[in-house]
Amino acid sequence: MDHASQAVRANTLSRVERNAVVAAVSAVAMRCHIERTTARLRTRVSIRRQRELIQHVMEAPDCVSMSESIFQFSAAMSSGPDHIIAYALYRWASRETYESSTSSFGIGRASGLIAVEDVTRALLSVYRDKIVWPAGRCRVLVLRAFEAKGFLNCYGCIDFTHVYVDKPANAPSENYFDRKHRFSVVAQVVVDLDLRITDVFVGYQGSCHDIRVLQLSSLWSRAEEGDLFRGPAVVLPFGVKTHGYILGDNGYPPLEWIVVPYGGTNQVPEEERFDNKQKVARGAVERAFRRLKGMWRLFLHTHKTNMDTLPQQFQAVCILHNILLDADMEFDENLLWEVDANGVRRRVDLGLDHPPHPIAENFNRPRALALCEALAERMKHA
Repeated sequence: MDHASQAVRANTLSRVERNAVVAAVSAVAMRCHIERTTARLRTRVSIRRQRELIQHVMEAPDCVSMSESIFQFSAAMSSGPDHIIAYALYRWASRETYESSTSSFGIGRASGLIAVEDVTRALLSVYRDKIVWPAGRCRVLVLRAFEAKGFLNCYGCIDFTHVYVDKPANAPSENYFDRKHRFSVVAQVVVDLDLRITDVFVGYQGSCHDIRVLQLSSLWSRAEEGDLFRGPAVVLPFGVKTHGYILGDNGYPPLEWIVVPYGGTNQVPEEERFDNKQKVARGAVERAFRRLKGMWRLFLHTHKTNMDTLPQQFQAVCILHNILLDADMEFDENLLWEVDANGVRRRVDLGLDHPPHPIAENFNRPRALALCEALAERMKHA
């Protein structure tokens, strides 16, 4: 097989992927219509680009049904900007290059770039409240869900993923070279047990350690300044008080507001029970990444991108992730499998990168340890 044939195969969507693209575009389009915010979105898209983007349907069998479905939903709403929205969603939901995806819509590469930038800007402006820290009734529901898992007054789970990119052309490439020897950008998120993203921080180079990314994020400053957990203090066994915390793996430091596993070997029953429960609850992050990247497949595979706009685009698909959860859109687990060049079916790489050794021993945080032990004691008597 020559290189051209391999490239075509790599950028050809499977039936499952095509259906997912159509479903994602349809659900988001209908959600925008139902919430009556299309007009607000429209005002943020440049008037001079309100031409129809879906004028031609690509003749390739892989794209015909998808393009027609997207066209039908776009036409069912109103003309102009909705077609721009449809293209941007298609770009994120497919793994096609700009050259291939824009030809499917009958537009040029430059128009596709502008469409994605416009829709990204609009989503971040109109739907910024889709990614918010739990408060009010939402906080009550989140806390109840984690309490049922054994973690009283827990606000979420934290982890990060690598978004793989081509070798950056206008930046020191060694900064983006991660531990898996790939070029990437780090994205840190916090999710609740319903897989909703409540905080996202993205943009630092793949070589940056997750602790450093955490310290650079607004989540760190808000937590350290006492602005993140504003609820009343809860008293745990041994008289330990906590205003709130999140769960992290052993790649994060044990803090008064990040609870990590005990780790190690030869654990006593209380420690083993705690670590098992913590791992089960923290599994929500991986499930969220599976759904997010499985649906918006551009961020699942290595792709050429503008490093200046990638963080904003990733934030935009996090917003779409929450919108689709609100719309009760089901996720097809088949999207997490793919066939490689040798015809072998395997799980996709989600870009998760857990350190080989816990870092807890490098941090002396008595209050963090006290919180962990208090939670473990509470589980013992639950």
